[in-house]
Amino acid sequence: MSQAEQPSRRTVLAAAVAAAVVGSTAPAAAVTFPAAGTSHGRPGGGDPARPVDNRFWTTYTDWRGGQAHGTLAVAGARPGIRVAAAAGTTDYTDPHTGTTASWEYATWTSPVHRLTVPATEAVASWNAHTPAGTWLQVELKGTYSDGTDTPWYVMGRWAAGDQDIRRTSVDDQSDGRSTVWTDTFAVDEPSSGLRLTSYRLRLTLYRRPGTRLTPTVWRAGAMGSDVPDRFTVPASTPGTAAELAVPRYSQEVHAGQYPEYDNGGEAWCSPTSSQMIIEYWGGRLTPEQLAWVNPDYADPQICHAARYTYDHQYAGCGNWPFNAAYAATFPGLQGVVTRLGSLTDLETLIAAGIPAITSQSFLKTELTGAGYGTSGHLMTVIGFTADGHVIANDPASVSDEAVRRVYRRREFENIWLRTKRYNASGAVVSGTGGVCYLYFPAQPTPRQRQALAAVGVR
Repeated sequence: MSQAEQPSRRTVLAAAVAAAVVGSTAPAAAVTFPAAGTSHGRPGGGDPARPVDNRFWTTYTDWRGGQAHGTLAVAGARPGIRVAAAAGTTDYTDPHTGTTASWEYATWTSPVHRLTVPATEAVASWNAHTPAGTWLQVELKGTYSDGTDTPWYVMGRWAAGDQDIRRTSVDDQSDGRSTVWTDTFAVDEPSSGLRLTSYRLRLTLYRRPGTRLTPTVWRAGAMGSDVPDRFTVPASTPGTAAELAVPRYSQEVHAGQYPEYDNGGEAWCSPTSSQMIIEYWGGRLTPEQLAWVNPDYADPQICHAARYTYDHQYAGCGNWPFNAAYAATFPGLQGVVTRLGSLTDLETLIAAGIPAITSQSFLKTELTGAGYGTSGHLMTVIGFTADGHVIANDPASVSDEAVRRVYRRREFENIWLRTKRYNASGAVVSGTGGVCYLYFPAQPTPRQRQALAAVGVR
């Protein structure tokens, strides 16, 4: 089971398609569901104003449009930015090792992005290549609805490896009006009406002094959202049945392994889910990459995913953008963190061959067939039954073979999309509000591109 979310972490937790969409490759558990009843679909019978704004810089034009100090926009099949000439040198003391080292750096600052949805929360994500001897920092600075500005907030210090620095979030960042909770910027008092109306991102690329090494960033941006407080959400109308052939991995078979990474596999729902989708898209780890894992352990790639998504400050593997960034270290993949609005959004993605990782929290009684309750858990949605129920690869299963589950549509939709819920003690606590990781090809097919655009991701 995934590690319980700490209350202080965030205010709201938040091949061709025909070849990918297949029939069930294993029988579902013997659970009988009622037939899908009549539902009123989305409010008003159409697409409501989506309370989410995604802006990602990915094109050569995007990268040339920013303010560069020592960075260079590079064209090609996957445009990005890299270090051209260092803008300066600085010392960095790693808080998790105590080691101080000098680094050359260069920066790129995005143009101001005005949010179409003034936001109570924002989550940055990025995709980058950081060879040994390099790393990067991502910061966000915003403007509030009253015209004042936030400070520059660090949204992550990241490297694909863990030998140069320890990838980390940064605690204790607040101006008294907003706070960064691990990976999420949040307005402290949304009821006051204060909102984030615009922001800029600043990327700082670091390398060993005197070398020609450089990180390369291909995608950077943020998801801003203002999801209303809600204990329940409108039911969506079931769409077309389909199921994707996504590999199945259990986190539970890793219980007790590598406890230095969030006390071992019992808490590895996020990296396990990530690895399932990475391998669905063809991502594979080499024997050399896995040589550090105890050869007695099954599915060593799950141990690898845990190590290389681990946030040394949060002390867990559930940092949302760190998981998306990890996925993008595999050739030909990119990843983002966003929020979706209904299971209809997931059906749109599944129909285009794109599975999704959803974040939810629930009591044992709220999700029939799960057999557990959780205050924070990630699972992979891989399809929908003929009755519209959700087919999920749930890593909180006793074995890889048991990972495929079918969950009731109405229950799943509500526990995923709500922002408020009652815990086992009857206290009101947070829900995730539709948080989702999406991993997809760096060069999507036209149909995949259309599906992503339909859910607000470009």
